[in-house]
Amino acid sequence: MSITVNGLDELKKLVGSDLGTSEWIEVTQERINTFADATGDHQWIHVDPQKAAEGPFGAPIAHGYLTLSLFIPLFTELLDVQGVTTKVNYGLNKVRFPSPVKVGSRIRLVGKLAEVEEVPGGVQITVDGTIEIEGGGKPAAVLQSLSRFYA
Repeated sequence: MSITVNGLDELKKLVGSDLGTSEWIEVTQERINTFADATGDHQWIHVDPQKAAEGPFGAPIAHGYLTLSLFIPLFTELLDVQGVTTKVNYGLNKVRFPSPVKVGSRIRLVGKLAEVEEVPGGVQITVDGTIEIEGGGKPAAVLQSLSRFYA
């Protein structure tokens, strides 16, 4: 369930708030192959199911950066900022990939709005995010994302 705010002042009031949890999405072999084609990273642990089945993870795994790229569609399920002209990904403070995402796994995002700070023409938000693997003991990714919203 998404939190909707109207404008930057309402956004500032959410600092320290849990943003909730996104829906689960499945990481399919097709998604992994498409990401491999887009990035040119065709390492066998991602795109060769037969060889990967005999590899260290027992199945093909998603690229770490594929998992990271799914932060945005998952995040849009958590927070909708209305009344702004532009929304921009600004960067990351840190990212870790504690556990691989095996093909067929389902992942979701848990988010917290850690900080909102003024920047010229708008605000920059810091979101603490954890991408969980359904049934997994460790998260797929732990990250701190920076976004900017301009009025």
